[in-house]
Amino acid sequence: MAKKLDVLLVTPPSRDKVFQGLGENLTGIEPPVWSTLLATFLQKKDISVEILDAEAESIGFDATADKIAEINAVLTVFVIYGHQPSASTQCMPAGREVCQRVNDRAPQLNTLVMGTHASALPERTLKEEPYKFVCAGEGPETVLKLVKTIKTGSNQLNKVPGLWYWSEGSVCSNPNADNLEHLDRDIPGQAWDLLDMSRYRAHNWHCFDHIDHRQPYASLQTSLGCPYKCSFCCINAPFGGASIRYWSPKLIVDQIDLLVNKYSVKNIKIPDEMFVLNEQHVLGICDLIIERGYDLNIWAYARVDTVKDRYLEKLKRAGFNWLALGVESGSKYVRDGVEKGRFNDLDIVKTTNKIKEHGIYIIANYIFGLPDDTTSSMQETLDLSLEINAEWANFYCAMAYPGSPLYENAKKLNMPLPDNPGGPGWIGYSQHGYDALPLKTDTLSGQEVLDFRDSAFEKYFSDSSFLSMTKEKFGQPVVDHINDMISVKLKRRHRDTVSTVST
Repeated sequence: MAKKLDVLLVTPPSRDKVFQGLGENLTGIEPPVWSTLLATFLQKKDISVEILDAEAESIGFDATADKIAEINAVLTVFVIYGHQPSASTQCMPAGREVCQRVNDRAPQLNTLVMGTHASALPERTLKEEPYKFVCAGEGPETVLKLVKTIKTGSNQLNKVPGLWYWSEGSVCSNPNADNLEHLDRDIPGQAWDLLDMSRYRAHNWHCFDHIDHRQPYASLQTSLGCPYKCSFCCINAPFGGASIRYWSPKLIVDQIDLLVNKYSVKNIKIPDEMFVLNEQHVLGICDLIIERGYDLNIWAYARVDTVKDRYLEKLKRAGFNWLALGVESGSKYVRDGVEKGRFNDLDIVKTTNKIKEHGIYIIANYIFGLPDDTTSSMQETLDLSLEINAEWANFYCAMAYPGSPLYENAKKLNMPLPDNPGGPGWIGYSQHGYDALPLKTDTLSGQEVLDFRDSAFEKYFSDSSFLSMTKEKFGQPVVDHINDMISVKLKRRHRDTVSTVST
């Protein structure tokens, strides 16, 4: 008789609801980074682990629940993150749909949910969601101690750090576990062997140099946490505050060796909230990649005020073809209001030009509807985006994600939020979702901000300067791809409602 599996790590299927029609061919299919990290940590402790990635397998709620019930692990962990750290909340509805079905099929199963959202709102998650347990904090020690407690038949749930649970009808919780400090020792790599690496796909823009070769693809974590405190970000919710820890360059590049030589991976994402920051870390990784002579296509996050001249040549030589910059707003006044204002508009354009001069492409990230935004300041942001003319631009709306200072402030001011009574719920935090409900400003409703964002997206990607630059750098097939992309129109509930009323 086969030994019972200790831990099953689950990624529920969220893509269709979160991205609408964009999810079919345009978005990436991301490897579940946190599941692979957790798996390595647990395997080192002699805990047997499997990963069920319903996103990658393209299966629905029922099929995912059927598989979970059939596997019947000692502990089933719903690991709910998204393509970026702030994308956990909008993935919660899919987890709920699956777990409710699991409870119907196999009510004896022990289920735990973890992720940025669960860490931000652990008590509410336990009360409102169908999981038996909730993890607050980083997670590895909580999962390890909980599965050991269940296996030994002990009732000492009060000894499991970071655990929220029910006892005799009351909510109970334990202090969070300490964050892991020795990453090389405790999590020496990601458990790639538990994934079917052929299923993962890079974002469309990531492969503009080779648009028909987006697979295979890997997402490789090189640090945990972030030292910054931007008010719109919830990245630090699981970590208890602003901080950053690193894996060693050698361990990271040893993993790249494996990805290249065993899985034929060329396209790599570094999902760290801030990669271009620590000189020893950045240049250490670059030097080792250059030494090995790999032909890679990597993208990573940077800040306007962390991109140094001495980094750029080595980043390009190592295969960092794309850098994502959080420009956020074209108004310094608006940036100052969210602790993102330590650089002026001139610095932004100067930095982006410098990056381009080194042959590195830019993913410029912009946010509309920050607290001090007006129609005029949002137009400044759009104008700046057209001036920078980055090879790719992401246009977001300000969302008060649970775990961010914006969320706490919005709750205090009783502002309209997706999770308020009568709202669309957690799916309303999806930037591309049908029920998206951004934060209001002093002068604009959330729906007005959303309309501006959708219009800005179309203006940018149909702009003649952008299309001309795209054709020159990537060729006509990528221009055709862009035109196909902007033909996919996002549906928004408030616009459908207006349309229905007017007819």
